[in-house]
Amino acid sequence: MLIALADRKAKAVALHEGLRTVPHRALVLGPVLAQVWRPEPPLVHALSGVLKDCTVPQVRTSEPPMRETRAGRPECLACTTGPDLADWRRIGTALGGAAAKKRPDAVDAWVALAAARHGSAVIFTTDPGDIHAYLAVLAPADVHVVAV
Repeated sequence: MLIALADRKAKAVALHEGLRTVPHRALVLGPVLAQVWRPEPPLVHALSGVLKDCTVPQVRTSEPPMRETRAGRPECLACTTGPDLADWRRIGTALGGAAAKKRPDAVDAWVALAAARHGSAVIFTTDPGDIHAYLAVLAPADVHVVAV
């Protein structure tokens, strides 16, 4: 999704614009950001703009996960609590049990688990097949995948 946004793909831009109206900011995991960030001025400019509307959980300089409301700012427990040992084991289990097309990818598995931890989440990705493979092993109740 970040690459599609940096490339100004119409579907990705429209989806991102729509996410500006929901209480929880779009989630970008630190490892996902690290995979796409490169010291190229056009990419840095594009991603910096996108990140203003997103949260990178547990990062001091990131936007907070929840937007301000009239009653204050609620907290997101999934964003404020880091992964525990059981989470990392679940990621390993997903890597070992998923029928992913590519080689096992811990970042994709972590994205799937982060969505599962949030519940009723939507993952926007250019690689829906592998994300579905990890979700099949993790078996969350309500996570959706949208190809961009």
